[in-house]
Amino acid sequence: MQKLTHNIMLDSWQKLVEKFTIENPKSLCNWLDTHSVMPGGNTRTVLHYDPFPVTLVKGKGSHLYDLDGHEYIDFLGEYSAGLYGHNNPKILDVIKETMDSGLVLGGPNIWESKLASEICSRFTSIEKVRFTNSGTEGNLMAIGAARAYTGRNDIMIFEGCYHGGVLNFKNDSSAIDAPYSFIKGIYNDVESTIALIRENKTKLAAILLEPMLGGGGCIPASLEFLRTIREETIKCGICLIFDEVMTSRSSSGGLQKRLKIYPDITTLGKYIGGGLSFGAFGGRSDIMANFDPTNLNSLRHAGTFNNNVLSMAAGYIGLKEVFSSEVAEALYQKGENFKLKLNQIIRKKNVSMQVTGVGSILGIHCHSNKLSKPTTYDKFHSDKLKILHLEMMLNGFYFAQRGYMTLNIETTDKDLDNFLDKFEKVISDNQHLLE
Repeated sequence: MQKLTHNIMLDSWQKLVEKFTIENPKSLCNWLDTHSVMPGGNTRTVLHYDPFPVTLVKGKGSHLYDLDGHEYIDFLGEYSAGLYGHNNPKILDVIKETMDSGLVLGGPNIWESKLASEICSRFTSIEKVRFTNSGTEGNLMAIGAARAYTGRNDIMIFEGCYHGGVLNFKNDSSAIDAPYSFIKGIYNDVESTIALIRENKTKLAAILLEPMLGGGGCIPASLEFLRTIREETIKCGICLIFDEVMTSRSSSGGLQKRLKIYPDITTLGKYIGGGLSFGAFGGRSDIMANFDPTNLNSLRHAGTFNNNVLSMAAGYIGLKEVFSSEVAEALYQKGENFKLKLNQIIRKKNVSMQVTGVGSILGIHCHSNKLSKPTTYDKFHSDKLKILHLEMMLNGFYFAQRGYMTLNIETTDKDLDNFLDKFEKVISDNQHLLE
């Protein structure tokens, strides 16, 4: 039966590819042209999808426009970095104002302390903060901070998780991963995690985890899992690092505020730069004091663009004047309600699917087994997602082929209703493949 379904699925996929190719000739041409100067026509792996990615030329509000003139409702949100939509007037105004005052100034500027103060006031776990250029850098520096503070070397992570381009544990170890001594645990497995912590307590500098997996399939950690880790790390003098690069949008003070579980160090990125490159790590004052350059033997933390004036200004205005506590809560509830309605459609159609996630970050999965660990798909399930993704793209909806979606503050109720209508139709049309 599965072989028969595979054949039907392949035929459906080939027809979709043919239609997609016919409708996107300019994007195809551009993608092929770039192969001569970039491997695979790509400089950011996650932006590639089959059969080829469309070339985007414009964004407005919650909508995107490609080289062939198609309009999409943006449900990717630049992998959660596009929280503010594509041209928030307050953020654009401060960027233009800042540009007029000069770029790459080479010294402290008026915006960095304002952004730092705003972050420290929002995040209970962050008493002092330092800026980087990406969430990847933020996680690398957080690891370094924990190792320096504890005098230990090992870092506990969880299989299948993603903490940046050189901290990718979604598959087997990669040649480009940072060469730390890692101890791998199983996400949401309380008993084995306790055993690993106690067995390695004299070696562990830190435990690094997301309170909800982003790249691992939008799988929330259980309260028991997080509380247990927090208790064990305190007992053993191990730094707990929360990677909230994605989940910090879950409230004005991150998912940690909603869960009332606070780490020693928090890493940030994505939307907090107002749509520009940004990363940060911050935490307890005694840990962060190691980076104070006025102290003898302090740790060096370099980075030409750590305090780049555009990210500092856009980030501050975004937090201070746009993403208030009320806006954060409204977006969170909008995402939860959207997830509920998507799962209602799935149950109504009786297909083997589900939508997971927290608030405005969601993941579509083409199987119905309860998920508590990072998702790994065989080709059969991946092909289902690819068909769903391309069908929705051809209907004007943009999200990741792996099923990852985020909402932004410009996402309207009409956008959501349109998605729900087309989602139900696409499932109906492909019900024989999704059961």
